[in-house]
Amino acid sequence: MNAQPQASLHIAGRFVEGEGRALDVLYPYTGERIASLQEASVEQVAHACAIAAQAQPAWAALAPSDRGRVLTRAAAIIRDRNAELSRLETLDTGKPIQETLVADWESGAQALEFFGGLAASLTGQMIPLGQDWAYTRREALGVCAGIGAWNYPSQIACWKAAPALVMGNAMVFKPSEETPLGALKLAEILSEAGLPDGVFNVVQGGGDVGAALTTDPHVAKVSLTGSVPTGRRVYAAAAEGMRHVTMELGGKSPLIVFEDASLEDAVSAAMLANFYSSGQICSNGTRVFLQEGIREMFLDRLAERARHIRMGDPLDPDTQHGPIVSARQADKIRTMIAEGERAGARLLCGGAGEGAFIPPTVFVDATDDMTITRDEIFGPVMTALTFYDEEEVVTRANATGFGLAAGVFTQDLTRAHRVAAALEAGTCWINAYNLTPVQMPFGGVKMSGIGRENSAAAIEHYSQLKSVYVGMGGVEAPY
Repeated sequence: MNAQPQASLHIAGRFVEGEGRALDVLYPYTGERIASLQEASVEQVAHACAIAAQAQPAWAALAPSDRGRVLTRAAAIIRDRNAELSRLETLDTGKPIQETLVADWESGAQALEFFGGLAASLTGQMIPLGQDWAYTRREALGVCAGIGAWNYPSQIACWKAAPALVMGNAMVFKPSEETPLGALKLAEILSEAGLPDGVFNVVQGGGDVGAALTTDPHVAKVSLTGSVPTGRRVYAAAAEGMRHVTMELGGKSPLIVFEDASLEDAVSAAMLANFYSSGQICSNGTRVFLQEGIREMFLDRLAERARHIRMGDPLDPDTQHGPIVSARQADKIRTMIAEGERAGARLLCGGAGEGAFIPPTVFVDATDDMTITRDEIFGPVMTALTFYDEEEVVTRANATGFGLAAGVFTQDLTRAHRVAAALEAGTCWINAYNLTPVQMPFGGVKMSGIGRENSAAAIEHYSQLKSVYVGMGGVEAPY
């Protein structure tokens, strides 16, 4: 089961071997080593940033539509090779092949296609001022650093690269050391699609490589997907150089189910919001608030359906629930499950599991102050809570430092919009959950982040405005 790339890094349009520590890539299902990489040295990070800085001006000088065509060609290549890319994604992450075939590289292709199509609309504004006038230019920032997470590694690489590149920036991307393979494929595909050498580069490594990338003098912008503690460190480091930032961080999102909701739809959404990708999704609705009148029916149906979820070999098309990405992450989840039991919450289903697998797990009889209710677990663990009225549940839903996402299920659309407006979250779903089309902005508030990915809004975070005043007459002075 070999997934060995040509080399560990991709710099200046070529595969280059790293000079740092060894980086083994393990298949989460078996623990088997599927590739051996080398991390980048600090000097190689600096070299990649310098190469990007050299390549960026010529790329930015192209017509936006020419840049856009490169991205749309890359999207077409991804779609042509989706089967092989999805298999690699499953080996890298442990996610079931039935997920990666439809949700990972396909989402990345959609981002490249969307921003490629948006290219021709990247214009400024003309501002009439009587005889004089002004205009604005939307310009590239320069070199952008992208730092990815391990749960959607290839999607995240595309989500960051697409708006950055179409705007005329260059990028140096560091994937998670847990899942380093997809970004190398993206670099290869972009080169094949016609991206000039040096405009998109990939370096590998852990926190020290990320720190070197974040603070490199050539870097004008840092875009991170990761945990809140990592975001704090990266944000602080970026601030030293007054760098632009996008931070897409963690969450402990509420999913509110009113008693008039469609029971089957709400249960489906709650399962998707907690068990898809083995619960390893930052926007998951892990605090499920159930109105008293629907609580027992909801929990009964949830437990019944959860029992039929198929766990097993991620490469088996019938597998619905794969392993946790690493033994270390599985241990963290098990520690949280044990903490929930010690605190007095009751397991409706699931539990610690065995080996690489943690089954779909639901806690009931929990309180808002328990650790399992307050802290992000990043695994297939749902906490079900009971509420009585709208005002109460909104207050409780907002009583968190996180603010990434939220969901509302109700047949009363007036209430749905009212609650969505009151929830402190960057993304809210009504009678749906975890749908993130590229046309819609995605990002958090409060400790869940800053900036937005996807949609035309992302262009604002990968560009800067220049104002130009045009005097059409003489210049008067009082002296």
